[in-house]
Amino acid sequence: MGRDQQSFEQLMDEAFNRIPEIFRDACLNVVIRAEDIPSNEVLDALGISNAYHLLGLYHGISLAQKSILDLPHQPDIVDLYRKPIIAYSTATGIPLSEVIQHVLVHELGHHLGFSDADMEAIELSRDDIYDTRPYSHQK
Repeated sequence: MGRDQQSFEQLMDEAFNRIPEIFRDACLNVVIRAEDIPSNEVLDALGISNAYHLLGLYHGISLAQKSILDLPHQPDIVDLYRKPIIAYSTATGIPLSEVIQHVLVHELGHHLGFSDADMEAIELSRDDIYDTRPYSHQK
């Protein structure tokens, strides 16, 4: 399950619903979407040559950097890249739902103002997180 667009999006919805309500509420204005692979523009901007090396991306300004005085801009967006996530799940044997959950939480963490180092420290402090973490990035 999850390999086609509709099933993948269902797994994304289930992953979002497993996030504690306090964090979900802080992410209600974030657009979460499934894209097949990152665009060439995204890959070039991040200096990544292989589209399968990027599983997710947060586009926006984190809550820690936003001001109530800021003028509205485009909505914050989290992209989950379906084909790279499926390939990662297949290559590692980690269930697809777990990879989606991890990448979604990681990208929403950027929205909440956490850095990659913050999230890695949180993951390393937990016993129930797998050791092999997919790569994602903030734009």
